[in-house]
Amino acid sequence: MTPQNISLAVFLLAYLLFIFLPTKRTLVAVASAFFLILFGAISFRDAFQAVNWNVMGIFVGTLIVADIFMESRLPAYIAEVIVNKAGSIRWAILWICLLTSFISVFVENVATVLIVAPIALSLAKKLNLNPVKMMIAIAMSSNLQGTATLIGDPPSMLLGGFAKMNFGDFFLYQGRPSIFFAVEAGALVSFTVLYFIFRNEKKKVELVAVEKVRSWTPMVILVGTIVSLALSSFYDVEFSYAAGIICMIAGAVSLFWKKFINKAPVWEGIKTLDWDTTFFLVGIFVLVGAVTLTGWIEGIAAFLSHLIGDNVFWGYTLVVFTSVFLSAFVDNVPFLAAMLPVAISLSQKLGLNPSLFLFGLLIGASLGGNITPIGASANIVACGLLKKEGYTVTFKDFAKIGLPFTLAAVSAAYLFVWFIWRP
Repeated sequence: MTPQNISLAVFLLAYLLFIFLPTKRTLVAVASAFFLILFGAISFRDAFQAVNWNVMGIFVGTLIVADIFMESRLPAYIAEVIVNKAGSIRWAILWICLLTSFISVFVENVATVLIVAPIALSLAKKLNLNPVKMMIAIAMSSNLQGTATLIGDPPSMLLGGFAKMNFGDFFLYQGRPSIFFAVEAGALVSFTVLYFIFRNEKKKVELVAVEKVRSWTPMVILVGTIVSLALSSFYDVEFSYAAGIICMIAGAVSLFWKKFINKAPVWEGIKTLDWDTTFFLVGIFVLVGAVTLTGWIEGIAAFLSHLIGDNVFWGYTLVVFTSVFLSAFVDNVPFLAAMLPVAISLSQKLGLNPSLFLFGLLIGASLGGNITPIGASANIVACGLLKKEGYTVTFKDFAKIGLPFTLAAVSAAYLFVWFIWRP
């Protein structure tokens, strides 16, 4: 077989295994990358260069910062204060979802769910309330707002690395409102969906004991990281190295702070990180790099270009809603990684600013995961926490909330991006 055929065969097989063996996705990704190098579909040097190490630095560093931020109990403290101020169960749930959204703008989605979930479950126990709907809403709120900034979730990091967008570019890009405002448009509309879902929860909230903050240092580190990322755009305009270095430095500071406070070895903090997702990302970069280098991406772009013709709106709509549908069942990280170069190539063939298709792709791929319990890692974690509490979440249970929430959020963000970035 030629390198071109090997790269495609491995790529397709890997994606099938991602669907049918979701718990083995890292093993599949790393083994596929190794197989591609072993059989000459991609050289070791090209495989190394295919990995966006800046994005990897952002991801690993942010995970460490999020870990100590969670341990500080500051998010839990804020959540409990909000619950005590809410007045009714309905507004307590909605305020917890808003808090989740705010945290997820700066902290990876799974970490955000782990931060907020204990408060939600505690509230449910105190009020004898079934926590299933509330936990689903928390997971969806996390997934939605994780798309809004460069450091919110891996798909945003992938887009930033691929399009060389820095932290500030997610707010204002090429003089126009960027992805952050598209997400917020979706959030405003989808919040009304949540209000409707919880409209009958009018019972008064009983006061909960307020958690004590263990330390404010993690908050200082997190804010310092965010400010540094924003400032880095002035000297690393190509988004090539600075953001990754900043996040890794913040992660190192966090590890040594944790050692100083908890008297625990630094190695213990390193071992508890999400290395599964880290190696999964590396494998995905190599997989996508192989199909790109062997010409498949250009071929797909040419096919889509022929299918779309000169109708840009049809092409944009196809990109967004195909992404929504597929990411409801397929992990959005490999899907987005594969489609980013296609979106760029398609934009070039149509003579468009690539931001239209890139932003549409990110919205569809990131928000589509909210439709099903397997569509995003945060959903899987939320369902796992509920299972530990004795609650089983069915596909139907999740979709009853996820489908209207997703359609509302995607539609608003989709229209926002079109009106701002249309040719």
